[in-house]
Amino acid sequence: MQAYFKAILVASTALVGPGAALAQSSSPFSGLFGGGDSQADSPVTLDINVTGPDEGLESQIRNTSLVSGALDEDRTTGQDVLAAARGDYARILGVLYNEGYYDGTVDILLDGIEASSVAPLDAPEVIRRVEISVNPGPVFRFSRAEMAPVVPGSKVSDEYAVDQVAGTGTIRRAALAGVDDWRNYGHAKADLGSQDIIADHDRQSVDSRIALNPGPAVTFGQMTVSGNERLNERRLRKMAGFPEGERFDPKELDTVRTRLRRSGVFSAITLQESDNLNADDSLDVDLAVIEQKTRRIGAGFEISSTDGAQVSAYWLHRNLFGGGERLRIDGEIKDVGSDTSGRDDAFTIRLDRPATITPDTTAYIELETERNREEDYDEDTASIGVGFNHIFNEQLTVNTELEYQYSRVFDDGEETDFNVLALPTEVTWDKREEPNNAKRGFYLSGEIEPFIGFDDTGSGAKVLGEGRVYKSFGTDDKFTLAGRARFGSIFGSEIEETPRNYLFFSGGGGTVRGHPYESLGVDVIEGTDGTITTGGMSVANATAEIRFQVREKIGLVAFADYGEVWTEDGFGGDSGSQSGAGVGVRYDTPVGPLRFDVAGPVSGDTADGAQFYLGLGQAF
Repeated sequence: MQAYFKAILVASTALVGPGAALAQSSSPFSGLFGGGDSQADSPVTLDINVTGPDEGLESQIRNTSLVSGALDEDRTTGQDVLAAARGDYARILGVLYNEGYYDGTVDILLDGIEASSVAPLDAPEVIRRVEISVNPGPVFRFSRAEMAPVVPGSKVSDEYAVDQVAGTGTIRRAALAGVDDWRNYGHAKADLGSQDIIADHDRQSVDSRIALNPGPAVTFGQMTVSGNERLNERRLRKMAGFPEGERFDPKELDTVRTRLRRSGVFSAITLQESDNLNADDSLDVDLAVIEQKTRRIGAGFEISSTDGAQVSAYWLHRNLFGGGERLRIDGEIKDVGSDTSGRDDAFTIRLDRPATITPDTTAYIELETERNREEDYDEDTASIGVGFNHIFNEQLTVNTELEYQYSRVFDDGEETDFNVLALPTEVTWDKREEPNNAKRGFYLSGEIEPFIGFDDTGSGAKVLGEGRVYKSFGTDDKFTLAGRARFGSIFGSEIEETPRNYLFFSGGGGTVRGHPYESLGVDVIEGTDGTITTGGMSVANATAEIRFQVREKIGLVAFADYGEVWTEDGFGGDSGSQSGAGVGVRYDTPVGPLRFDVAGPVSGDTADGAQFYLGLGQAF
């Protein structure tokens, strides 16, 4: 006669070795345990032995074992060890079921006595040795693996199929995936209907049938809000963009959370689906938020041996007028102590208003002033812009701005004014898993900036593109290959009529390490005392890095950089190039790796010995 038994998803009984009964009677073996020594003087040893070739089972059993956990926490009294051992029977059986072993036996010996035969109140004072012996028996495979009804067009996991290993973990994952498929299809209250799982011990097979209960198709009902104190409720709803009346989709709730988290106004966000549907099969959702403190300050720094120090700071107000508006004031001082230029200053005021036009569109006004004292020229700039930033998803964003800029340049004893009205538009596609310390993925950005010049300023368009790619390999991704390429050109305007801060330079920590900041330009504009050094009309930069994680928080980097600048648009005319290489150290911190690089020149005539760079975050 064939032997059958019912197996449910959560194991509730344990198979134990001969003589290891689960009855809670007083143990006749209690006198066999030694009890005269102190447990502190007799550390407990734990041995786990698994019969058969599946080495992974031993690791899983050790990780799930209550005895192992108790010993790790120095809970080694006889009572502690006995309680943990008695609980391990069911836990270990759960591991076996999860991997498709339904005929296993488990023996847990405490100084040679089966733990299940010792009553809970008859624990010895001292236990010196715990032996866990597991014989998993044969692996069971599916003789039938059915699940219905499933979402039209969906595919059941290949693991849940005839002749595959019939682990309860596989059954559980298949059932949960089936429920999730229905929820993603608009059936918010989809659930597991019934399950029939029968193990045939003679054939080492499992007959599994899962019935799903999709429930009705659901639409989003109303959203109630609570917790907002300073933020206006109407603005909160606009920022959330809750899709009332639309077909239910759990991804839409994730989008609502992301929008609110992105605003920076809240420290906690909770979205709770109602337990019951409304009469029209709509689902209400409760939103509860906790607001952050409105004000925040921050600072940053970077040091180069030739470019000097760069110090920045900001002040932020997260909810200026009660509608989630962000006011941010930034100040920056750089090239302090530079060998090649004077001190540069920048001051920016920016006001952002989220959820303007759409929940994913932020409008902003930005006022910026700069004072640059470079080796070959001085420049004072002021600009004001009005723009929009639209987030299509977490990876793809578009930013466009209408900007007026005035700048006055002093070079070779001459003064030149530039007036432009520009429309810079940038598209960014960021697929990095961690922007501050990427190990895989890519980053692409493209910018086009048409501009109209007034008075003696030319008109044209600036085009700039950049790509970054990351690939990791080795144990725990210890090795990372990182590359970056950057290309830009200005079309339509003559170089002498183009604002100086539109032109392209190369050199420094952001382009070619080992050469001073903006050390490579072109000499084509005639001044009273000869040609004037300015940026070029076209540029190309490339960087390659090999990153190696030596220890958990310490990494090493070897890198090579290249840059070339042209006198004409479209990478035409005369050009100059430079390259550098070096090594660096990274120390991981909660806000990104602390970076220290040493670089020297490889080619080009703009170098001035070794360069040192210190900053926060990877170079790119």
